Amino acid sequence: MDLPSTWQAARDGRSGVRCLDESQLDPRIPVRIAAPLAGEADPGALPAKDLRRYDRAIVLALAAAREALAEAGLGAGAQGCDPDRIGVAIGTGVGGIGTTIENHRQFMERGPRRVSPFFIPMTLANSPSGLIAIHHGLRGPNLCHVTACAAGAHAIGESLRVLQRGDADVMVAGGAEAVLLDLVMAGFSNMQALSRRNDDPERASRPFDVARDGFVLGEGAGVLVLERGEHARARGAAVHARLLGYGASADAAHLAAPDIESGGARRAMSAALADAGLAPGDVDYLNAHATSTPAGDVVEAQSIRALFGAHCQDLPVSSTKGAMGHLLGAAGAVEAALSVKALQTATLPPTCNLEHPDPECDLDHVVGSARPAEARVAMSNSFGFGGVNAALLFGRAGD
Repeated sequence: MDLPSTWQAARDGRSGVRCLDESQLDPRIPVRIAAPLAGEADPGALPAKDLRRYDRAIVLALAAAREALAEAGLGAGAQGCDPDRIGVAIGTGVGGIGTTIENHRQFMERGPRRVSPFFIPMTLANSPSGLIAIHHGLRGPNLCHVTACAAGAHAIGESLRVLQRGDADVMVAGGAEAVLLDLVMAGFSNMQALSRRNDDPERASRPFDVARDGFVLGEGAGVLVLERGEHARARGAAVHARLLGYGASADAAHLAAPDIESGGARRAMSAALADAGLAPGDVDYLNAHATSTPAGDVVEAQSIRALFGAHCQDLPVSSTKGAMGHLLGAAGAVEAALSVKALQTATLPPTCNLEHPDPECDLDHVVGSARPAEARVAMSNSFGFGGVNAALLFGRAGD
Protein backbone atom coordinates (compact mmCIF):
# COMPACT_ATOMS: atom_id res chain seq x y z
CA MET A 1 0.00 0.00 0.00
CA ASP A 2 1.60 3.28 -1.10
CA LEU A 3 1.23 6.76 0.36
CA PRO A 4 -1.56 7.91 -1.98
CA SER A 5 -3.65 4.86 -1.05
CA THR A 6 -2.89 5.28 2.65
CA TRP A 7 -3.83 8.96 2.52
CA GLN A 8 -7.05 8.18 0.65
CA ALA A 9 -8.09 5.64 3.31
CA ALA A 10 -7.22 8.01 6.17
CA ARG A 11 -9.01 10.94 4.52
CA ASP A 12 -12.10 8.80 3.92
CA GLY A 13 -12.06 7.40 7.46
CA ARG A 14 -11.90 3.89 6.04
CA SER A 15 -10.73 1.24 8.51
CA GLY A 16 -8.09 -1.33 7.59
CA VAL A 17 -8.78 -3.48 10.65
CA ARG A 18 -10.03 -7.02 10.06
CA CYS A 19 -10.28 -10.43 11.70
CA LEU A 20 -7.33 -12.80 11.40
CA ASP A 21 -8.04 -16.46 10.71
CA GLU A 22 -6.40 -19.49 12.31
CA SER A 23 -3.77 -19.69 9.59
CA GLN A 24 -2.57 -16.25 10.68
CA LEU A 25 -2.99 -16.39 14.44
CA ASP A 26 -2.99 -19.07 17.13
CA PRO A 27 -6.66 -19.78 17.99
CA ARG A 28 -5.89 -19.65 21.71
CA ILE A 29 -5.17 -15.91 21.56
CA PRO A 30 -8.36 -14.06 22.57
CA VAL A 31 -7.72 -10.98 20.40
CA ARG A 32 -8.47 -11.86 16.77
CA ILE A 33 -8.23 -8.46 15.06
CA ALA A 34 -5.39 -6.45 13.54
CA ALA A 35 -4.60 -4.06 10.68
CA PRO A 36 -2.37 -5.93 8.23
CA LEU A 37 -0.83 -4.25 5.22
CA ALA A 38 -3.25 -4.01 2.32
CA GLY A 39 -1.67 -5.61 -0.73
CA GLU A 40 1.98 -6.51 -1.15
CA ALA A 41 5.00 -4.40 -0.29
CA ASP A 42 7.19 -3.66 -3.31
CA PRO A 43 10.85 -3.37 -2.28
CA GLY A 44 11.99 -3.29 -5.89
CA ALA A 45 13.95 -5.72 -8.01
CA LEU A 46 15.78 -7.71 -5.34
CA PRO A 47 17.11 -11.25 -5.70
CA ALA A 48 14.60 -13.81 -4.46
CA LYS A 49 17.23 -15.34 -2.18
CA ASP A 50 17.65 -11.99 -0.43
CA LEU A 51 13.93 -11.53 0.08
CA ARG A 52 13.69 -14.98 1.67
CA ARG A 53 16.31 -13.96 4.22
CA TYR A 54 14.89 -10.56 5.08
CA ASP A 55 12.61 -10.03 8.04
CA ARG A 56 9.23 -8.60 7.05
CA ALA A 57 10.07 -5.30 8.76
CA ILE A 58 13.07 -4.96 6.43
CA VAL A 59 10.95 -5.61 3.34
CA LEU A 60 8.42 -3.00 4.45
CA ALA A 61 11.19 -0.46 5.11
CA LEU A 62 12.80 -1.11 1.73
CA ALA A 63 9.45 -0.63 -0.02
CA ALA A 64 8.72 2.65 1.78
CA ALA A 65 12.25 3.97 1.16
CA ARG A 66 12.02 3.08 -2.53
CA GLU A 67 8.77 5.02 -2.85
CA ALA A 68 10.11 8.02 -0.93
CA LEU A 69 13.37 8.22 -2.88
CA ALA A 70 11.55 7.98 -6.20
CA GLU A 71 9.13 10.74 -5.16
CA ALA A 72 12.12 12.90 -4.14
CA GLY A 73 13.82 12.36 -7.48
CA LEU A 74 16.61 10.40 -5.83
CA GLY A 75 15.97 6.97 -7.28
CA ALA A 76 18.46 4.87 -9.24
CA GLY A 77 21.38 5.45 -6.93
CA ALA A 78 20.53 9.06 -6.04
CA GLN A 79 21.96 10.45 -9.27
CA GLY A 80 23.24 14.00 -9.15
CA CYS A 81 23.91 13.89 -5.41
CA ASP A 82 26.95 12.94 -3.38
CA PRO A 83 26.12 9.54 -1.80
CA ASP A 84 28.57 10.32 1.01
CA ARG A 85 26.19 13.12 2.03
CA ILE A 86 22.96 11.07 2.08
CA GLY A 87 22.18 9.27 5.33
CA VAL A 88 19.52 6.90 6.61
CA ALA A 89 17.68 6.70 9.94
CA ILE A 90 14.92 4.12 10.37
CA GLY A 91 13.29 3.63 13.75
CA THR A 92 11.58 0.51 15.05
CA GLY A 93 10.01 -0.77 18.22
CA VAL A 94 11.07 -4.42 18.23
CA GLY A 95 13.17 -4.94 15.10
CA GLY A 96 13.24 -8.33 13.40
CA ILE A 97 11.13 -10.19 15.92
CA GLY A 98 9.58 -12.43 13.26
CA THR A 99 13.04 -13.70 12.35
CA THR A 100 13.80 -14.30 16.02
CA ILE A 101 10.62 -16.32 16.55
CA GLU A 102 11.15 -18.45 13.45
CA ASN A 103 14.76 -19.27 14.27
CA HIS A 104 13.88 -20.12 17.84
CA ARG A 105 11.28 -22.53 16.48
CA GLN A 106 13.85 -24.14 14.20
CA PHE A 107 16.30 -24.43 17.10
CA MET A 108 13.76 -26.11 19.38
CA GLU A 109 12.35 -28.46 16.74
CA ARG A 110 15.40 -29.32 14.64
CA GLY A 111 18.47 -28.31 16.63
CA PRO A 112 21.16 -25.61 16.49
CA ARG A 113 22.38 -26.51 13.01
CA ARG A 114 19.02 -25.39 11.60
CA VAL A 115 19.41 -21.84 12.89
CA SER A 116 19.99 -19.59 9.87
CA PRO A 117 23.45 -18.07 9.45
CA PHE A 118 21.56 -14.88 8.54
CA PHE A 119 19.59 -14.91 11.80
CA ILE A 120 21.71 -12.36 13.68
CA PRO A 121 22.04 -9.67 10.98
CA MET A 122 18.43 -10.04 9.91
CA THR A 123 17.06 -9.61 13.42
CA LEU A 124 19.09 -6.51 14.33
CA ALA A 125 17.04 -3.35 14.78
CA ASN A 126 19.37 -1.37 12.51
CA SER A 127 19.14 -3.80 9.59
CA PRO A 128 16.45 -1.74 7.78
CA SER A 129 18.70 1.34 7.88
CA GLY A 130 21.72 -0.66 6.79
CA LEU A 131 19.98 -2.43 3.92
CA ILE A 132 18.37 0.75 2.60
CA ALA A 133 21.86 2.25 2.47
CA ILE A 134 23.27 -0.86 0.78
CA HIS A 135 20.57 -1.11 -1.86
CA HIS A 136 20.70 2.59 -2.74
CA GLY A 137 24.42 3.22 -2.20
CA LEU A 138 23.87 5.84 0.52
CA ARG A 139 27.07 6.34 2.49
CA GLY A 140 26.16 9.15 4.90
CA PRO A 141 25.27 8.77 8.60
CA ASN A 142 23.41 5.50 9.20
CA LEU A 143 21.27 5.49 12.34
CA CYS A 144 18.55 3.53 14.11
CA HIS A 145 16.27 4.74 16.88
CA VAL A 146 14.62 2.08 19.04
CA THR A 147 12.17 4.03 21.17
CA ALA A 148 8.96 2.02 21.03
CA CYS A 149 6.02 3.91 19.54
CA ALA A 150 8.00 7.15 19.17
CA ALA A 151 10.80 5.56 17.11
CA GLY A 152 9.68 6.78 13.69
CA ALA A 153 9.18 10.33 14.95
CA HIS A 154 12.53 10.30 16.76
CA ALA A 155 14.24 9.10 13.58
CA ILE A 156 12.76 12.05 11.68
CA GLY A 157 13.51 14.57 14.41
CA GLU A 158 17.07 13.42 14.99
CA SER A 159 17.63 13.43 11.22
CA LEU A 160 16.70 17.11 11.30
CA ARG A 161 19.53 17.59 13.78
CA VAL A 162 21.95 15.75 11.46
CA LEU A 163 21.06 18.17 8.67
CA GLN A 164 21.30 21.18 10.95
CA ARG A 165 24.79 20.12 12.06
CA GLY A 166 25.83 19.87 8.43
CA ASP A 167 26.66 16.16 8.68
CA ALA A 168 24.54 15.35 5.62
CA ASP A 169 22.60 17.05 2.83
CA VAL A 170 19.81 14.46 2.74
CA MET A 171 18.40 12.03 5.30
CA VAL A 172 16.10 9.13 4.48
CA ALA A 173 14.15 8.88 7.73
CA GLY A 174 11.19 6.98 9.11
CA GLY A 175 10.10 3.79 10.82
CA ALA A 176 9.13 0.18 10.11
CA GLU A 177 7.32 -2.49 12.10
CA ALA A 178 6.02 -6.01 11.44
CA VAL A 179 4.54 -7.46 14.63
CA LEU A 180 1.37 -9.32 13.64
CA LEU A 181 2.73 -12.48 15.22
CA ASP A 182 1.38 -14.89 17.81
CA LEU A 183 3.93 -14.03 20.48
CA VAL A 184 3.48 -10.26 20.12
CA MET A 185 -0.30 -10.45 19.95
CA ALA A 186 -0.37 -12.67 23.03
CA GLY A 187 1.89 -10.32 24.95
CA PHE A 188 -0.11 -7.19 24.21
CA SER A 189 -3.35 -9.09 24.83
CA ASN A 190 -2.17 -10.23 28.26
CA MET A 191 -1.27 -6.62 29.08
CA GLN A 192 -4.94 -5.78 28.47
CA ALA A 193 -3.71 -3.23 25.93
CA LEU A 194 -5.66 -4.42 22.87
CA SER A 195 -9.25 -3.92 21.84
CA ARG A 196 -11.31 -7.11 21.98
CA ARG A 197 -14.03 -6.10 19.55
CA ASN A 198 -13.54 -9.28 17.55
CA ASP A 199 -17.14 -9.16 16.33
CA ASP A 200 -16.81 -5.62 14.95
CA PRO A 201 -13.21 -5.16 13.76
CA GLU A 202 -13.68 -2.07 11.60
CA ARG A 203 -15.06 -0.16 14.58
CA ALA A 204 -12.54 -1.46 17.12
CA SER A 205 -9.96 1.34 16.97
CA ARG A 206 -11.78 4.42 18.28
CA PRO A 207 -9.43 7.10 19.64
CA PHE A 208 -10.95 9.59 22.09
CA ASP A 209 -14.29 7.74 22.04
CA VAL A 210 -15.97 7.03 25.35
CA ALA A 211 -16.34 3.35 24.37
CA ARG A 212 -12.68 2.75 23.44
CA ASP A 213 -11.21 -0.40 24.98
CA GLY A 214 -7.63 -0.58 23.68
CA PHE A 215 -5.60 -0.24 20.52
CA VAL A 216 -5.41 -2.44 17.43
CA LEU A 217 -2.01 -3.62 16.22
CA GLY A 218 -1.04 -2.73 12.69
CA GLU A 219 2.00 -3.19 10.48
CA GLY A 220 3.74 -1.04 7.94
CA ALA A 221 6.49 1.46 7.25
CA GLY A 222 6.77 5.16 6.53
CA VAL A 223 9.78 6.99 5.14
CA LEU A 224 10.34 10.69 4.44
CA VAL A 225 13.21 12.28 2.54
CA LEU A 226 14.53 15.27 4.48
CA GLU A 227 16.81 17.67 2.66
CA ARG A 228 18.58 20.92 3.41
CA GLY A 229 16.70 23.72 1.66
CA GLU A 230 19.59 25.04 -0.41
CA HIS A 231 20.46 21.53 -1.55
CA ALA A 232 16.88 20.85 -2.63
CA ARG A 233 16.65 24.16 -4.49
CA ALA A 234 19.95 23.57 -6.26
CA ARG A 235 18.72 20.33 -7.80
CA GLY A 236 15.20 21.60 -8.47
CA ALA A 237 13.52 19.16 -6.10
CA ALA A 238 9.79 19.31 -5.42
CA VAL A 239 9.28 20.40 -1.80
CA HIS A 240 6.15 19.00 -0.15
CA ALA A 241 6.53 20.64 3.28
CA ARG A 242 9.06 22.10 5.67
CA LEU A 243 10.09 20.41 8.91
CA LEU A 244 9.97 23.38 11.24
CA GLY A 245 10.66 21.91 14.65
CA TYR A 246 11.20 18.86 16.80
CA GLY A 247 10.85 18.23 20.51
CA ALA A 248 11.60 15.20 22.67
CA SER A 249 11.15 14.44 26.36
CA ALA A 250 10.76 11.67 28.92
CA ASP A 251 8.04 11.15 31.50
CA ALA A 252 10.56 9.47 33.83
CA ALA A 253 7.58 8.00 35.65
CA HIS A 254 6.49 4.56 34.42
CA LEU A 255 7.68 2.06 31.83
CA ALA A 256 4.30 1.49 30.20
CA ALA A 257 1.64 3.82 31.64
CA PRO A 258 1.21 7.47 30.57
CA ASP A 259 1.75 10.03 33.29
CA ILE A 260 0.05 13.43 33.35
CA GLU A 261 1.91 14.64 36.43
CA SER A 262 5.34 14.75 34.74
CA GLY A 263 4.04 16.73 31.79
CA GLY A 264 6.27 14.82 29.38
CA ALA A 265 3.89 15.05 26.42
CA ARG A 266 3.35 18.76 26.99
CA ARG A 267 7.10 19.40 27.26
CA ALA A 268 7.78 17.59 23.96
CA MET A 269 5.16 19.69 22.17
CA SER A 270 6.44 22.87 23.81
CA ALA A 271 10.02 22.02 22.80
CA ALA A 272 8.95 21.55 19.17
CA LEU A 273 7.29 24.96 19.20
CA ALA A 274 10.38 26.57 20.72
CA ASP A 275 12.60 24.85 18.16
CA ALA A 276 10.45 26.28 15.37
CA GLY A 277 10.17 29.72 16.97
CA LEU A 278 6.38 29.43 17.01
CA ALA A 279 3.64 30.07 19.54
CA PRO A 280 0.84 27.60 20.37
CA GLY A 281 -1.61 29.74 18.40
CA ASP A 282 0.41 29.21 15.22
CA VAL A 283 -0.54 25.52 14.99
CA ASP A 284 -3.50 24.86 12.67
CA TYR A 285 -3.83 21.07 12.93
CA LEU A 286 -2.69 18.37 15.34
CA ASN A 287 -2.33 14.70 14.41
CA ALA A 288 -2.60 13.07 17.82
CA HIS A 289 -0.79 9.98 19.02
CA ALA A 290 -4.09 8.80 20.55
CA THR A 291 -4.06 5.02 20.29
CA SER A 292 -7.57 4.28 21.61
CA THR A 293 -6.50 3.29 25.13
CA PRO A 294 -8.56 4.51 28.09
CA ALA A 295 -5.69 6.25 29.92
CA GLY A 296 -3.43 7.33 27.08
CA ASP A 297 -6.00 9.33 25.15
CA VAL A 298 -7.03 11.26 28.26
CA VAL A 299 -3.43 12.13 29.15
CA GLU A 300 -2.74 13.41 25.64
CA ALA A 301 -5.94 15.46 25.58
CA GLN A 302 -5.08 17.00 28.95
CA SER A 303 -1.56 17.77 27.74
CA ILE A 304 -2.89 19.46 24.62
CA ARG A 305 -5.27 21.59 26.68
CA ALA A 306 -2.50 22.48 29.13
CA LEU A 307 -0.22 23.74 26.36
CA PHE A 308 -2.65 25.27 23.86
CA GLY A 309 -5.14 26.73 26.32
CA ALA A 310 -7.91 28.76 24.70
CA HIS A 311 -6.49 27.97 21.23
CA CYS A 312 -7.92 24.44 21.67
CA GLN A 313 -11.24 25.88 20.51
CA ASP A 314 -9.65 26.58 17.11
CA LEU A 315 -7.21 23.66 16.88
CA PRO A 316 -8.59 20.69 14.91
CA VAL A 317 -7.33 17.35 16.24
CA SER A 318 -7.56 13.87 14.77
CA SER A 319 -5.96 10.47 15.24
CA THR A 320 -5.48 8.46 12.07
CA LYS A 321 -4.99 5.32 14.17
CA GLY A 322 -8.77 4.94 14.05
CA ALA A 323 -8.32 3.88 10.42
CA MET A 324 -4.96 2.09 10.39
CA GLY A 325 -4.45 0.84 13.94
CA HIS A 326 -1.21 1.33 15.84
CA LEU A 327 1.98 0.67 13.87
CA LEU A 328 4.24 1.00 16.94
CA GLY A 329 7.69 2.13 15.74
CA ALA A 330 6.36 3.01 12.29
CA ALA A 331 3.40 5.04 13.56
CA GLY A 332 5.18 8.37 13.97
CA ALA A 333 6.64 8.24 10.46
CA VAL A 334 3.39 7.30 8.74
CA GLU A 335 1.49 9.94 10.71
CA ALA A 336 4.13 12.54 9.83
CA ALA A 337 3.56 11.75 6.16
CA LEU A 338 -0.21 12.05 6.63
CA SER A 339 0.27 15.40 8.37
CA VAL A 340 2.22 16.61 5.34
CA LYS A 341 -0.61 15.43 3.06
CA ALA A 342 -3.09 17.36 5.20
CA LEU A 343 -1.09 20.53 4.60
CA GLN A 344 -0.67 19.81 0.88
CA THR A 345 -4.33 19.07 0.22
CA ALA A 346 -5.92 21.53 2.67
CA THR A 347 -7.84 18.57 4.06
CA LEU A 348 -7.82 17.27 7.63
CA PRO A 349 -8.48 13.53 8.04
CA PRO A 350 -11.14 12.46 10.55
CA THR A 351 -10.77 10.25 13.59
CA CYS A 352 -12.44 7.04 12.46
CA ASN A 353 -15.10 5.61 14.82
CA LEU A 354 -15.22 8.67 17.07
CA GLU A 355 -18.97 8.57 17.68
CA HIS A 356 -19.25 9.71 21.30
CA PRO A 357 -16.24 11.84 22.35
CA ASP A 358 -15.08 11.22 25.89
CA PRO A 359 -15.81 14.35 27.97
CA GLU A 360 -12.31 13.98 29.43
CA CYS A 361 -10.93 14.33 25.89
CA ASP A 362 -12.64 17.65 25.17
CA LEU A 363 -10.98 18.94 21.97
CA ASP A 364 -11.99 20.17 18.53
CA HIS A 365 -12.17 16.68 17.05
CA VAL A 366 -12.38 16.12 13.30
CA VAL A 367 -15.20 13.58 13.14
CA GLY A 368 -17.41 11.92 10.59
CA SER A 369 -15.66 13.08 7.45
CA ALA A 370 -12.59 15.01 6.39
CA ARG A 371 -12.62 18.73 7.10
CA PRO A 372 -11.48 21.28 4.50
CA ALA A 373 -8.96 23.64 6.11
CA GLU A 374 -6.13 25.81 4.82
CA ALA A 375 -3.72 24.68 7.51
CA ARG A 376 -0.26 26.24 7.41
CA VAL A 377 1.35 24.43 10.38
CA ALA A 378 0.70 20.86 11.57
CA MET A 379 1.96 19.07 14.67
CA SER A 380 2.35 15.28 14.87
CA ASN A 381 2.67 13.59 18.27
CA SER A 382 4.24 10.23 19.13
CA PHE A 383 4.57 8.73 22.61
CA GLY A 384 5.90 5.33 23.61
CA PHE A 385 6.71 2.77 26.28
CA GLY A 386 9.61 3.85 28.43
CA GLY A 387 7.88 7.21 28.86
CA VAL A 388 9.36 8.62 25.63
CA ASN A 389 7.73 11.50 23.79
CA ALA A 390 8.29 13.20 20.45
CA ALA A 391 6.57 16.02 18.59
CA LEU A 392 7.19 17.16 15.02
CA LEU A 393 6.08 20.45 13.45
CA PHE A 394 5.57 20.75 9.69
CA GLY A 395 4.94 23.89 7.70
CA ARG A 396 3.26 24.22 4.33
CA ALA A 397 5.71 24.39 1.43
CA GLY A 398 6.23 27.88 0.08
CA ASP A 399 5.11 29.71 3.25
